[in-house]
Amino acid sequence: MRTLRPQLASLLLLGMALAQQQVTVQEGPLYRTEGSHITLWCKVSGYQGSAEQNFHWSIYLPSAPEREVQIVSTIDPSFPYAIYTQRVRSRGIYVERVQGDAVLLHITELQDRDAGEYECHTPNTQERYFGSYSAKMNLVVIPDSLRVTAVPQTLNKVEHDSLELKCEVSKSTAQHSHVSVGWYRQRGSETPVEVISLSRDFVLRAGSAYAQRQATGDIRLDKVGETTSKLTIYNLHPSDQGEFYCEAVEWIQDPDKSWYAMTRKRSQGAIVNVQATDKEFSVRLETEKRTYIVGEPVEFRCILEAQNVPDRYFSISWAFNSSLIASLGPNAVPVLNNEFAQREALGQLKVAKESDNVFVLKIYRLRLEDSGKYNCRVTEREKTVTGDFIDKESKRPKNIPITVLPLKTSISLEIVNNASNVLEGESLRFGCNVRSGLGPQSRLSIVWQLVDKLNRRSEIVRLDREGTLQPGPSYAERSSYGGIQVEQVRPGSFTLEIFNSIKADEGHYECRVAEWTRAVDGEWQIVGERHVSTPVSITALEAGFAVTAISRTPGVTYNESFDLQCIIKPHYPSWVPVSVTWRFQPAGSTEFHDLVTFTRDGGVQWGDRYAGFRTRTAIEKAESSNNVRLSISRASDTEAGKYQCVAELWRKNYNSSWTRLADRTSNLLEIRVLRPVTKLQVSKSKRSITLVENRPIPLNCSVKSQTSPDSHFAVLWYVHKPSDADGKLILKTTHSSAFEYGTYAEEEGLRGRLQFERSASGGLFSLTVQRAEVRDSGSYYCHVEEWLLSPNHAWYKLAEEVSGRTEVTVKQPDPTLQVDTATANLTVQEKESFPLDCSILSRSSPDSHFAVTWYNLQAKEAGSRAEEEEEEEREVVLSVGPDAVFSPEAGRWEGRLCFQRLSAVLFRLTVLQASRADTGNYSCRVEEWLADPTGVWYRLAEEESGTVAVHVQDAGSTLQSVICSNDALFYFVFFYPFPIFGILIITILLVRFKSRNSSKNSEGKNGVPLLWIKEPHLNYSPTCLEPPVLSIHPGTID
Repeated sequence: MRTLRPQLASLLLLGMALAQQQVTVQEGPLYRTEGSHITLWCKVSGYQGSAEQNFHWSIYLPSAPEREVQIVSTIDPSFPYAIYTQRVRSRGIYVERVQGDAVLLHITELQDRDAGEYECHTPNTQERYFGSYSAKMNLVVIPDSLRVTAVPQTLNKVEHDSLELKCEVSKSTAQHSHVSVGWYRQRGSETPVEVISLSRDFVLRAGSAYAQRQATGDIRLDKVGETTSKLTIYNLHPSDQGEFYCEAVEWIQDPDKSWYAMTRKRSQGAIVNVQATDKEFSVRLETEKRTYIVGEPVEFRCILEAQNVPDRYFSISWAFNSSLIASLGPNAVPVLNNEFAQREALGQLKVAKESDNVFVLKIYRLRLEDSGKYNCRVTEREKTVTGDFIDKESKRPKNIPITVLPLKTSISLEIVNNASNVLEGESLRFGCNVRSGLGPQSRLSIVWQLVDKLNRRSEIVRLDREGTLQPGPSYAERSSYGGIQVEQVRPGSFTLEIFNSIKADEGHYECRVAEWTRAVDGEWQIVGERHVSTPVSITALEAGFAVTAISRTPGVTYNESFDLQCIIKPHYPSWVPVSVTWRFQPAGSTEFHDLVTFTRDGGVQWGDRYAGFRTRTAIEKAESSNNVRLSISRASDTEAGKYQCVAELWRKNYNSSWTRLADRTSNLLEIRVLRPVTKLQVSKSKRSITLVENRPIPLNCSVKSQTSPDSHFAVLWYVHKPSDADGKLILKTTHSSAFEYGTYAEEEGLRGRLQFERSASGGLFSLTVQRAEVRDSGSYYCHVEEWLLSPNHAWYKLAEEVSGRTEVTVKQPDPTLQVDTATANLTVQEKESFPLDCSILSRSSPDSHFAVTWYNLQAKEAGSRAEEEEEEEREVVLSVGPDAVFSPEAGRWEGRLCFQRLSAVLFRLTVLQASRADTGNYSCRVEEWLADPTGVWYRLAEEESGTVAVHVQDAGSTLQSVICSNDALFYFVFFYPFPIFGILIITILLVRFKSRNSSKNSEGKNGVPLLWIKEPHLNYSPTCLEPPVLSIHPGTID
């Protein structure tokens, strides 16, 4: 068993070592470029518990290397500090769990401020700490200096051509880094194909698709200068077509000796088109249209479609109805036959080579005989060693026939108008445009006509080819006033404008245009005529004409404003003349009278019946309509009644005369002017006041809310006594601040004791009853009346309200009188004086007066009782009233008393020439008096002091005479001591005798008794005034 113990201990230590937790993080320092996506790994081993561990990532910034800044956690969403919260939420920084005990920290876009010392921490999942729970590494953020540039271009190549592309790669990284460069080809959304690349170790390697061609030397990658990389492809294939770009990667070696691609960038691409070698060609003939008019131009285009045309030789020939027109050889010099050669010399025909692929035949003025079929033929020719050309393949397209028509009018017209539906009075504007077909030598004439609903045609105006204007018979007068206007804006474009339209102008407006040309003999002849029309509908002004009177405030209160709207329908433009008259019928009346008129020309005319309206009334006409608003301010009873508006619709004729088209009367609009709704609120809170006489009674009347800031208040103050059925008026303040005293104030004589105040804000009224009396107790309240000034400057009572009650109790002061009740002993010699103080410790009021009486209390024997019982006989020594009046001195005190008032609460009576008869107990009795508010004094309280025992000694007596004169004292001095001394001596002897017999049991180590009693001591005074004192003292330990 003993041999197993060391083995168990070893296993236990080994298990503890194996269970030690260890956190490892990626080795640093790591150099990464700004803006790149980086990852940092962290893993934990030797842990116990859950297979899924949690990780916290933090950073220690170079600016504060001792302060931890939390970044992200796998368990706590609130772990990041504020500067990282947004990036963590947007997944700019996140943790990827690789497995349960390993994670990757991702920073998708590295920033310069991300440089620092990173710490990976794993929370402890065991019962105790054993091992390491965090690890740190450094991250250095360096600028991204890698630059990759290439010229963007599009290259068209033919099969077997060569291709050369250049790319410039540069960097300025301070750390040691390598750069790899690769060329790639991409087609659309296909995966890029590697062409050739130079690795970071300067190893040249071609992609799988180009490895064979590199081996044969068709693919090369050369370095030109320090930064330029040149790609060369010989013997291009059609499969080489696509976008070529170069890509550079900057590599850096990490502390673990692995290479890391810090930055990867690609250049702009070069589009390379590779056309396969093909000797075929095709020909296409084109022209704009197939039908033409004599004198129009025509152009035929012969288009050659072939590869590598500039390096090949072609000849072209033009034919009309199978007859040769012209031919062009490889030198592009045209050769025409006789007839067409003459037309070419006159500038009527042209044969030319527009480009390597396009040949043109153009006839500038067609003739009738030019109608027929046109074609071109293209022949490829091969140049021999001697420089001669041999015809090879020849091709021609299909014939194109054209038709040339004789001369006739070919104009087309377009008519436009400003609106197809207009309001009567608006202008009508029409445009008639010749869209096409007008010959260069032609002239136009135009006639405007109107076709009404009955299909009756009337001519409005005519403009001949010479530009002379002539109005129609029915429009001559309107035209003379400028109501009709015709204008030629530009050649082939004419306008007709009719101002101030009327309902009769409704119908179809027709524009008739005739084309004229000069004949060979110089005379003008009409070539043809075209016409076009457009309908116009005119809405009569009076159509739908209606008037409505509205108001948003049919009921208003005094001094408020109200608006009356006269709504004119339909919504006429501002130029339509409408006059509006507001009429008024006062409340209680049956007649309407004109109040104000807004005339058709914008003027305002007031009626003479209600002149007072002008000072409080504003009339306004809307700019965008004819609606008229009547605004009345400071409404009063005068403005109450029924309102009505009358509108008249007018039209101004072309000769400036006026025509009234219609008039409308609106509905009745009743306006009620009411007194304002009261908002008066008086505080209803109840309260109780208990106070002492002579104090002021504060009474408040609070107006919590009022109808208007201009409100005035009348306040009536009442008091209600339990014996009365109703309250009695104390005081009234009117709304004009006048005071009126009530009957109660007169009966109770309160006029001199009332004080009324009003706060500056105006909502608090205070009544103070000065010098309160007990009879002033009762229930007080106020009655508030709210008064307002009407718009006609007359005061009226709007509302009234009663406040809550204030229960007032006036009482006399509570007695707090306290007299010094301490007792004292006083011994004086005969013929001396002795003082008797009467001290008042507290009083009920500073205004209190006191009556003080001193008493002498002497004891006398009771005849019918036991001898020990005594009675006291009280004798008044001196009495001082509250008015400081002294009572007569008793017989034996006469001439021997001296009274002093040392303070308001300390009185002293001194007895002079004391005699033995003055021996006894003395006390004082104090009465507290107060004056009520009417000045009448009453007794509030009384209290008696403690007694002073006074003993007066005879000045001529001796000690012997004193002792002998008192039997009790005589026996106490000469008889009682002897038996007492005898008893004490016998007691002492007995104690000492017993102590000797028991000495053996009562001794200590040294044989000394523990306790012994001294003999009694007798203190005796030689005078008979002091009795002997007998004292027994305790023993001590020897």
